[in-house]
Amino acid sequence: MPNFRDIKDVTAMVRWFLWKGPKPTFERWNYWEKFDFIAVFWGMFAIGGSGLMLWFPEFFGLFLPGWVFNVATIVHSDEALLATGFIFSVHFFNTHLRPEKFPMDFVIFNGEMHKEEFVEERGDQWKRYEQLGITEQFVKDKSSSPLYNLILRTFGFVAVAIGVVLFVLILFSVLTGSH
Repeated sequence: MPNFRDIKDVTAMVRWFLWKGPKPTFERWNYWEKFDFIAVFWGMFAIGGSGLMLWFPEFFGLFLPGWVFNVATIVHSDEALLATGFIFSVHFFNTHLRPEKFPMDFVIFNGEMHKEEFVEERGDQWKRYEQLGITEQFVKDKSSSPLYNLILRTFGFVAVAIGVVLFVLILFSVLTGSH
């Protein structure tokens, strides 16, 4: 859940973006991950509820006035646009375009993160683990093979390339009116 620490983290991140302070370190869940999770649940109810109304208008029309369907149409389309914009801008940047993560954050595939990367990204979590004396629990004896890493990097570059091409095609379609 969001807390006062997140306000401090956002402020520190803005200072870092403006070259006014050091790069902040985070705990287990940082502010943008929490926002991602909350956005999913908000979007699920907004787009899901309005989508059900639009999918079954005969049923909902039995007890809802007609103007509610106009509102549902607006909510459904605006939430879809908001979700797409958020995913492409915030999520895409944090997962793919940060220099230390490009072409993608591979921890989703193998659950591995080098200690240096962990300390840089989640330094406060690492400090907490050191204080508890549990850092050795997270050491992996053998990391993924170089072939596995090559396959993941290839997949990452192909996925990012497909995403960028699709974005350009969508943008071209919208700008030229050929949709």
